[in-house]
Amino acid sequence: MKKHTHHKAYGDSTGKEPLIDLQSIKQWLNSFGNQGHSSEAVLNVLFTLGVILFVIYQVASLLHRMNKRVEKQLESRTKQRKVEVSDKQTGDEMVFTDLHEMVIRERMIPYRMPVINDDITLRNSQIFYEEMKMRRSCRQFSSRDVPLKVIQNLLKTAGTSPSVGNLQPWTFCVVSSDSIKTMIRKILEADERDNYVSRKKGASWVVDVSQLQDTWRRPYITDAPYLLIVCHEIFRDVHNKTERVFHYNQISTSIAVGILLAAIQNVGLSTVVTSPLNAGPDISRMLRRPENESILLLLPLGYASEDVLVPDLKRKPVEHITKLY
Repeated sequence: MKKHTHHKAYGDSTGKEPLIDLQSIKQWLNSFGNQGHSSEAVLNVLFTLGVILFVIYQVASLLHRMNKRVEKQLESRTKQRKVEVSDKQTGDEMVFTDLHEMVIRERMIPYRMPVINDDITLRNSQIFYEEMKMRRSCRQFSSRDVPLKVIQNLLKTAGTSPSVGNLQPWTFCVVSSDSIKTMIRKILEADERDNYVSRKKGASWVVDVSQLQDTWRRPYITDAPYLLIVCHEIFRDVHNKTERVFHYNQISTSIAVGILLAAIQNVGLSTVVTSPLNAGPDISRMLRRPENESILLLLPLGYASEDVLVPDLKRKPVEHITKLY
């Protein structure tokens, strides 16, 4: 049997059927002429076919150009978005929406809270307030030891705090070594003394702390059995790019400290919030903390001594700190 070979317009290498079979068209034209049609009719048919092919070509070209245009627009928008995000991420702040995307990609799970009637809710809120209003900043500590497991539970409670983009940027350094606490105290007191002496004249904040019998000395740093040093990240890798997230991480870590203070009060321990002022970098280097961290606060932690005295401070009534709308 004779094997017929068809000449394909294109697509031989792909194995697909061609759009135009030239051999079939040639056979059709021969049969068209053999049926007695004039050469003019043949030319008309060829012309019509040419017009159809031209229209098909033009439509295909138009669609191709439209696809190219859409691709360029999408590419341009992507580049523009990257530039906008880069601009917004410059400086101390971070784009909140970018961090929020890290949260919404997480798997969602059901959230259930126990149903409590109004009377119990009111009672619980009053009990918690009565407990928290006893909180004071304590600068005199007992030598009584605190179980490390209690410290761990307190820090786990602080770790439940919300944070921007769920970054959880905090690190709690727990110092129990007397020698390390002594070195930290020396660094802190040297910085406090410089600030206290240099601003002693005419500084309103010095007058305020003098009324609280506060000086540059920090004996409670070494007296307390534990010293918590609260750190937070300064930079974070977001979308394969290192970004400065100092502002939001500082806020998130401050919220965690608030929860930690409530937890400390709940278990009967005491602390005093201590600012590192300008001593933070020196303390970080002494503890060999990474450059990506900054010290926010120091919290000496322990049981209050039996003879401790605290200022008789008056807190603002709720009417002065609340506005109803």
